[in-house]
Amino acid sequence: MWGAWLRRGVRGAGGLRGLASGGPPWSQVVSEAEKIVGYPTSFMSLRCLLSDELSNIAMQVRKLVGTKHPLLDTARGFVYDSRNNLQMRGLVVLLISKAAGPSTAELSFQHNMVSGIYSSQRSLAEITELIHTAFLVHRGIVNIGELKSCDGPLKDMQFGNKMAVLSGDFLLANACTSLAQLQNTKVVELISSAIGDLVQGIYYENSKSSENCLTDDISISTWKEQVFLSHSALLAKSCQAAMELAKHSAEIQDMAFQYGKHMSMSHKLHSDLQPFVKESSSDTVAFSLNSAPAVLHQEFLGREAWIKQIREAQGKGNSIDYKKLQEAIKAGKGVTSAIDLCRCHGNRALAALERFPPSEARAALANIVYAVTRFP
Repeated sequence: MWGAWLRRGVRGAGGLRGLASGGPPWSQVVSEAEKIVGYPTSFMSLRCLLSDELSNIAMQVRKLVGTKHPLLDTARGFVYDSRNNLQMRGLVVLLISKAAGPSTAELSFQHNMVSGIYSSQRSLAEITELIHTAFLVHRGIVNIGELKSCDGPLKDMQFGNKMAVLSGDFLLANACTSLAQLQNTKVVELISSAIGDLVQGIYYENSKSSENCLTDDISISTWKEQVFLSHSALLAKSCQAAMELAKHSAEIQDMAFQYGKHMSMSHKLHSDLQPFVKESSSDTVAFSLNSAPAVLHQEFLGREAWIKQIREAQGKGNSIDYKKLQEAIKAGKGVTSAIDLCRCHGNRALAALERFPPSEARAALANIVYAVTRFP
């Protein structure tokens, strides 16, 4: 099925090309897209991040310097993270808002538009970013019981956990306040359900992060269900909510949802594949045993043979030689199948865009798909 999607590509109105044609690199895609929406999304949540409350938290977080608390890495990412681009979700919401344009029901309110986007849709983009950032911060909570002496003093790590909880809650509270101010019941329901999906997805991730993950048996269909909850639901439902704010039809709302869902699935697959497709293989990268290439490799290999490979890669103290396991997965079909699946979701995202009129914004949305489905 995945191969058929790849061969078929996406053709039709507006000349969207198939994935085989490639596209510009990620940084260029983001830079050009930001110009189209007339808003530097790198500063999407700057108003909140520079508030007195978070400034005080930032001063406290400085106490963690010298430790290995993950909250420090998250904080650095707010300043500069060109590869993963923390502001991608808000940017996509703005682009799809502009690509859809005003509906016939909202033509009389076009004076509220700036660069072809309603002010309520810009607020929604900021809300989406705040929610995503809040959960990034919450993910920076460490398991105190698994800490090593080299990670930092226990009291500092406990303090870091408190800061992660408080600052994440603060961001989420601000997002919920802004969401209520949109005064749209359906939008509130959509984004609230996305928050619920995130909680459920992250709960699953945390339950699988222990050493007991060796006993897990996960299929690719289960993997996709879980990734939708933890990575795709927020963007998919935010794209749908943006169409609701402009009073677009149910069909257009569904197409926006499908684009957000499948593009973010491609983005997650692209991320999972990086340890296996990087041109420079000199660095040993620890990857999740529940990442897409590993899950697909397990399906092709069989459960017993997969556990045997893991055992063979284990050293003293049950530590895993990821380099050895990485080579074993590369030698199988998991990596190529994950690339096919990434492009399959990319093509489904492009197919959803066919319902939008040709425009710079639609082309930018397509370029984002091309960027996350490119591999060396």
